[in-house]
Amino acid sequence: MVITRRAFLRTGVAGGLGLAGAATYGFVYERHRVSLTRANVTVTGLPAALDGVRIGILTDLHHSAFVPQQDILDAAQLLMAERPDVIALLGDYVTWSDRRYVDSCTEALATLSAPLGVLAILGNHDDEHAVPRALAARGFDVLLDQRTDLRVRGESIAMAGIRFWTKRRSDLQRLLAGAPHPAILLAHDPRRLAEAADLGVPLVLSGHTHGGQIVLPLVGAVAARKYPVAHGTTRLEHTTLFVSRGVGTVFVPVRLNCPPEAAVLTLRAMMPPV
Repeated sequence: MVITRRAFLRTGVAGGLGLAGAATYGFVYERHRVSLTRANVTVTGLPAALDGVRIGILTDLHHSAFVPQQDILDAAQLLMAERPDVIALLGDYVTWSDRRYVDSCTEALATLSAPLGVLAILGNHDDEHAVPRALAARGFDVLLDQRTDLRVRGESIAMAGIRFWTKRRSDLQRLLAGAPHPAILLAHDPRRLAEAADLGVPLVLSGHTHGGQIVLPLVGAVAARKYPVAHGTTRLEHTTLFVSRGVGTVFVPVRLNCPPEAAVLTLRAMMPPV
């Protein structure tokens, strides 16, 4: 079939209009449409008594001129309606360490509470002074290469939180020394899955990828290809990784086929083979 110049131009214009429309939708609507994700995650070696424990997750808030406080308030409201047992904040509260938005961000998170507490780590966009101070002022337990051991239903869970730049296996090993089982690693970067699996950590909770932020048909999440998974769960050996799409945006204020989320995970014991 011969394609005329006019048909070629008409197709190009239509495609351009479609792309422009999608970008407009992603800018005006989808990036503000915070949804709730519920997921079951299997945890190797989880005691039966801990089956059903629920962890609420917020990450990558990126409060800025392009990510309004209302989006964070909406995400926090969705999470609190689920009444999780513990809440994990996984970093990147602002963008490019912009301190002008730190207090406003933590103000939006002030309603968060859970029976086992609210734990927080930092991401690569967070400075290590203003952000931890503002989080701690809200009563959150900020873990900077630190661990807290929670007592739940007569069992213990180790919750270890690392800085974005903490990457060496030896550093994680030192942090987890003497930890009760199971241990859960809070790591902004999902690439820490490799070290966690090598150390036998059964569960890693991460953000950082934004789910790819822009997910194209047939192409997928181009911006997140270097990570173990763009969002959701994957496993490496005996370790489960969950990656949240997060709330905010960075670089371009657009989300496409990748809505922002608050997440609630229900821990499930790994059933023995029949």
